[in-house]
Order: sequence, then structure tokens, then C-alpha cells
Amino acid sequence: GWAGGYPEIVKENELFEQYYRELGIVPAGEWDAFMAALREPLPATLRITGYRSHAKEILHCLKEKYFRELQDLEVDGQKVEMPQSLSWYPEELAWHTNLSRKILRKSPQLEKFHQFLVSETECGNISRQEAVSMIPPLLLDVSPHHKILDMCAAPGSKTAQLIEMLHADMNVPFPKGFVIANDVDNKRCYLLVHQAKRLNSPCIMVVNHDASSIPNLQIDVDGRKEILFYDRILCDVPCSGDGTMRKNIDVWKKWTTQNSLQLHGLQLRIATRGVEQLAEGGRMVYSTCSLNPIENEAVIASLLEKSQGALELADVSSELPGLKRMPGITKWKVMLKDGQWFEEWKDVPSNRQTQIRPTMFPVKDEEKLKAMNLERCLRILPHHQNTGGFFVAVLIKKSPMPWNKRQPKVHQKLPQRTGDTEVTAANSGNGSDCITEEPTLAENEESKKMQELQNSDTEQSKKEGVCGPPPSKKMKLFGFKEDPFVFLPEDDPLFLPIQKFYALDPSFPKMNLLTRTQEGKKRQLYMVSKELRNVLLNNSEKMKVINTGIKVWSRNSDGEQFGCAFRLAQEGIYTLYPFIHARIINVCIEDVKILLTQENPFLSKFSSETQKKVKDMAMGSIVLKYDPDPEKPHDLQCPIVLCGWQGKTSLRAFVPKNERLHYLRMMGVEVFKAKRKEEELENKTEEEGQHRLAQTEEGMDVEDKEHDLVTKMEAEIGEESSLSPVESSAMEIENKTEDLDQSSKNANTHVSQENKDTDASNVKD
Repeated sequence: GWAGGYPEIVKENELFEQYYRELGIVPAGEWDAFMAALREPLPATLRITGYRSHAKEILHCLKEKYFRELQDLEVDGQKVEMPQSLSWYPEELAWHTNLSRKILRKSPQLEKFHQFLVSETECGNISRQEAVSMIPPLLLDVSPHHKILDMCAAPGSKTAQLIEMLHADMNVPFPKGFVIANDVDNKRCYLLVHQAKRLNSPCIMVVNHDASSIPNLQIDVDGRKEILFYDRILCDVPCSGDGTMRKNIDVWKKWTTQNSLQLHGLQLRIATRGVEQLAEGGRMVYSTCSLNPIENEAVIASLLEKSQGALELADVSSELPGLKRMPGITKWKVMLKDGQWFEEWKDVPSNRQTQIRPTMFPVKDEEKLKAMNLERCLRILPHHQNTGGFFVAVLIKKSPMPWNKRQPKVHQKLPQRTGDTEVTAANSGNGSDCITEEPTLAENEESKKMQELQNSDTEQSKKEGVCGPPPSKKMKLFGFKEDPFVFLPEDDPLFLPIQKFYALDPSFPKMNLLTRTQEGKKRQLYMVSKELRNVLLNNSEKMKVINTGIKVWSRNSDGEQFGCAFRLAQEGIYTLYPFIHARIINVCIEDVKILLTQENPFLSKFSSETQKKVKDMAMGSIVLKYDPDPEKPHDLQCPIVLCGWQGKTSLRAFVPKNERLHYLRMMGVEVFKAKRKEEELENKTEEEGQHRLAQTEEGMDVEDKEHDLVTKMEAEIGEESSLSPVESSAMEIENKTEDLDQSSKNANTHVSQENKDTDASNVKD
């Protein structure tokens, strides 16, 4: 019976139909359409990264080239429909098509389009994300100055959206806001890192905590410590997932009401912890990919009831015009997996009262119920716009929670040492200067413990600006132990040659530079925003940070002879560029094509203008800048900044392969290879030779440790590295993945140059 593979899952579940028919969440006369939609595969959707200056170029490329090639195409006898933009998503930046993932991956006619999607996804220019999953970040109404918490963030597509919104103005390298992305699962945190790192932002931090008890963080405000409250919180909680039946067909077989009953308590605890950490006037979006009111309206109603007026549901009916939605319901019942129904808590027998809780039932007081405005919640039904099922509620915090009437602040002031890398925490003798009451005894105890921990911290750590990881006796570490985050001291001799070589602007925030090693040579320099630095320095004892910062400089083994031991890293070039005033070469579009298509081109191949500029410049790391010419509308119309290296007789770009392909596509260069795997095998020996030649001729730094890791990964996934040979940072190792689905397996590499070869779970968004 197994010869033909696994038996196909039958898309039937009597209990599911009985439950949702009885609850009446589907309008009369639409039940058959609802069930028929659930049995159809989910259309593929993609989102163009909105903050990139070249988003318009990608959109133009998609519409004019790839979508046109899909016209009149038939795959397995099925006509391919032209992709359509999602009417409710701003600026035509989200699209869906009837092509399933399976068809996209397997059809030779679609290989070109599939390769485009994979490559652009790896660059962070496109996200393949389910349509309904795009809704919560849009309803958060994010501005670049907002402090944002994503409570259950993995695998990270919504986090990526939030980062994009922070960088709405690309001319501001360091927005004042930041995203702290949390997940309870250590392995999934690395998948989260992989997603977030594609966007190269200095304003993202990935942490690993149980969302229902995520600690209060503290920041230094004018020399005193205050609890950090978030302006925006995304609370996309774990759920039974019955809205995902179209892509997770296992749900048909496994679905039972028991899942929702078991998750309700956790969902309520996470949401409660979220609103506790929300600033007054802040907005929290609660969402699930479930249709079940036990996980949705019941959680919101319970939260509103215990908030005693501190929270209200926002009316978002005018937001996202074009999105078809159903209002939240006010009446529902609870059903056990054996089909037994209960309308009120008092009907529940004592032996069932551990499974069913009072908070699962609707509020009986009609006046209270009306004041809650539960109809302001929104439920997305699959048959309305050919999507998955989803639930969203937008909460506004009007005042502190009743058990937290005064916003908590810690009774201490901080002496500030000018020129030091860290603001040191110490007890203040006159705490009366900022007397406010702690909200609860538990938080008071937590504050005392934290203060003791800070006081017991060694002076050496303070001097070096070392942030974590916390000692195991103070916090038990799960998963892989992370390297510390060590900020560069103000007087570090490492920085002076860098500053001089690149003529960095006096406004360059060098205090935000950090490394991931306390001893030995600093191999990589990373950068965070000023606000994240504040968070890092003040919370190392209570927070498990998995990753933060973008790589801006990488040590070059022979760099000293060229005047600077550190070369520029492509990941951080858009952040660094506004501060660099030397070693910039403006190039024309033909030069850019040469740089991106040839491995180590001779100077003679470039335009005479470029040759003149290079002639008087010393060897070493350089910036290659392309500015569009408005008088040539057919040329690429977005600026490009590339990291490069000037040798004695050559000029080359150090750009990851997928990023190279991206720029070439935008310039109209054909990069598709129908037999790319065969060609890669044929070219492997030649490329390895070029690799060695490049190392010898240019003296560039390819660390042994990195090389070993690349080799190991190549052996594991059985394919050639997708990068230019020399550029082999941890982020670029991640770019090896041939498919986004594989990224979840390979998301083990951390951006820290002291790579952890960790194993991430195979999770899909």
C-alpha cells in the first residue's frame, strides 16, 4: 500500500463543520463557498520591500518583464492567471497569483520566474508572505520614531515589515525607533535573524524569552533609569491555525476544539503582558491565524474586562480600504472535542473546569458587552478574497492597567562618565528625586534583584562596555550560548586609522560600534542605533540577546600595508555611506555592469573618467557609487552604493551573488541560466582557482574559520557557494540557500563573525 507514496489527506472534518456552522461566523448562504475555498490550495503571494529606494524599479521589472512572460502560459493543462496586486495593500507592493509553491518549483516554464523570486528574496527585496499575514503590521500604524516590540516574531515576515516601516525615509541611516523581536523558541530565533538580516538595519534586536513573562527592560533617560514602554506592540500569538488549512493540510486531520481550549490561557497571558508594556496612547495589534472565538474574541473580551477602561478597541474600519472583513462576534459557545456544548460557565461540570475556564465565555452583562465594541475586531474569511483565515484586533491603551496605576520607574540615578563606553548603574543616595511607586510587589522585588545584580557586576565589564550574555547562575541559558556584545571604548586605537582612511564625518556615532569578542583581534565591527545601544547597556543581566547590529567593517589580514586594517562590508554600506568623505568613486552604468559581471576586471576595461579617479588613489577598500541620470530614463533610475577593492591593476566589487543578480536585473541584463547547476559544477574548479588568485593578488581577508564553515555548509547542502569567493561573511553564507524554504534549515548561521554552526527548525511562514 505504500508503493504510491503517502495517502492523500482527505479534506473533511465533521467536527470542524459542526462547530463553525453552529457559531455562525460565516454569513448565511456562504457556507458552501467557505468550505470550497478551504479545500483549494492557497495562491502564492509576494511583497516588495517598501523602504528600498529601488522598490519602484523592482515593481517595474516584475510588471514589464516577468508578469508579461506569464501571459497565455499553461502549466499541467492549467492556464496561469496573470498576477494581481492586492487591492488593499499600499502602492501596489503586494501581489498574488494562482501559482502554488509546488508548481513554481517544479515547472520548467516557470524556472526563470522562480529563480527571480528566490534570488530577490535572499537580497531582502521581496518577501514571499501570506496575504493575511501582511495585515497586522499595516494596522500598527508605525512611524520611524516608534519603539516596537514583536512578542512572538518567528519566522519573521511581519518583523521585516516593521523594519521597513522604520526606514520609511532612506536618507535617515539611524531612525530613532527600533524593533525588539522576541521568540520563545531558540532555534526559531535564528530563522528570525536570517529574515531580519536581509534588510540590513541597525535598529533590530532579536531576543529569546517566553512572551508571557518577557522582562521589563530599562533605559537611561537623562541619567536615571526608567522602564521601557513600547509605542507599538505586535502580539501575533501561537494558535490552533485552523485559518491555515489551505497550506497546512494536516490541520484537516488533526483539528479539534481541544487545541483552542488549551491555547486560550497562554494567549491571554501573552496579550496581558503585552498591554502591561505598552505606553499610554500606544497601539497593540492582537492577531491569530485561527477563526475560533475562544482564541480571538474571548481573549480580547477578557482583556478589556480586566483592564477596567484602560484599554479600548480601535475602530479600523476605514483603514486598508479594499480589504473585505467580517466584524467580531459578541455571542459564542464553548464545545468540547466530544461535541458537548456549554453556553455559560455555570453549566460546566466541576470535572471539566480545568479544561474550560470562565474567560472563554462571552460577557453576559449587555451594557458591558456593548461598551467593549467587539464588532471592531475583524475576521478575514478565506472565500471573500481568496486568502487564508485570520483574526485581528487593534487595542489602544488610554491609561495604566488597574494593577499598574502609576507607570513604574526605578528609584535610582546614574552617574555618567563622559567618554566612557557605558553608562554605569549605581545606587543613588537621594532616590527621593524621582520617587514613584512600583506597580506590584513582584515588580518591586524584580527591581531590587536587578539592582543587586548590577551592583555586583565587575568594574572591568563596565569599563569595556560588555553586554551579556548573563551569567548562568543569574539566568539559565537555553540553546546556544551567544558571544557578548562589546562596545568599542571611546579611546580605542583601532578606530583612528579607520576614521582617517575613510575621512569619516565628525558626526559619525563611533560609540555605537561593537564587536562580538572580548579577547584577541577584533575581526568584525558591527553597528547599532543609539537607542538600541541604550537598551543593550542597561539590560545585559535580564535579557538574552540572540543578535543585533549590522556588519560595517571586516578585518583584512594584509590591510595595514594599505593604510587601514578594515575593509567596508556591503551589508552596512547604506548605513555608513552618509558619513564617508573619502575613497568614493562615482561610476557610470557601464562600469557597474563590468563590476558586477566580471570577477576581477583590469582598470583598462573601465571608462576613462573612472580610470582617472582611480589613478591617484591608494590601494585598498573603496566605495563605488552610481547616480542615475534623469536625462536617460531608460537607464536604471535608482542610486547604487557598492563596496569594492582597488588593486594595483584591477578594480573589483565585493557584493554577494544574489545582490549582484538583483542589480543586473534592474539594469536589464539577462542573468538567467537554464542549466545553472550543470554550469556551476563545470565552473567550480575555475572559480576555486580565481578564489586563490584573488587572495594572493589582492591580499584580501578570508578567515580560516569562515572558510571552514562555508566548506562544511557546501558539503551539507551539496551545492556551490552562491557568493563571490572572497565575500564570505556569515550573512552571505545564509545567502547560499537556493530556496526560501531551505532558508529555515540553513538559518543556523548567526551574523556574528564568531559563527555558531547551529541548527534551525524547518519552519515556514
